[in-house]
Amino acid sequence: MRRQPTLETPRLRLRPFRMADADDLQQLAGDRAVADTTLNIPHPYEDGFAERWIGNHRDWFERGQQAVFAVILKALPAQANEPRHLSAARLIGAVALLIQPEDQRAELGYWIGKPYWNQGYCTEAARAVIDFGFQQLDLNRIYAHHFVRNPASGRVLRKLGMRHEGRLLQHVRKWDAFEDLDLYAVLKEQWPSAAKGTI
Repeated sequence: MRRQPTLETPRLRLRPFRMADADDLQQLAGDRAVADTTLNIPHPYEDGFAERWIGNHRDWFERGQQAVFAVILKALPAQANEPRHLSAARLIGAVALLIQPEDQRAELGYWIGKPYWNQGYCTEAARAVIDFGFQQLDLNRIYAHHFVRNPASGRVLRKLGMRHEGRLLQHVRKWDAFEDLDLYAVLKEQWPSAAKGTI
C-alpha cells in the first residue's frame, strides 16, 4: 500500500495530516493537559514542531513504519442547542500505528484535544484504525500503553476490546518523574469480536 487512505466513521474522517493542519495541531497538542497524558508530545509545543512532524508522515507510511491519521470531526447540521464547534469539520486529535513489520505488530497511539474529551471520539477513531491495521496492513497484534495515572485511557482500550496484559513499573520518564504503564493488546484472531465485547 503506497498511499495512506482516508477512513470514515459515523462522526469522524481519519485522513493523512496536511500542512494546513499545523496551526490547529499546535493549539490542541500545545495544551499542557493533553501533553500530560502522552509520552511524546512536548510542552511547550514550539513553533515549527507541527510542520516538521507532519512533514515526516508520508515517508514513514511509505517505509511501513507509521500510519498517522488526523482525526477530523465531520461537518454536522448545526442545531440551536449544540456547541458551535459541532457545526464545522475540524481537527480534533490524532491516532497512529507505530509499526514493527518484521513481527506484524504495531503500537496504537492517540490523543484528542481537551475540548473534545468524554464524547467517545477517541474510541471511535481508534477502532477504525485498529480495523485498518488488521485488514489492510495484515498486522497480527496491536498493543497500547497508558500512564497508570490516566485511567480514562485504560477505559478507551477496554472499550476497544483490548486485554490488560500487565503493568510496567517506572518504565518511562515524563517531566523528570518515572511513570508506571499499563499494557493492553488485541490479536487479529480476536478481532472484530473483541471490539463488540464478545471475547
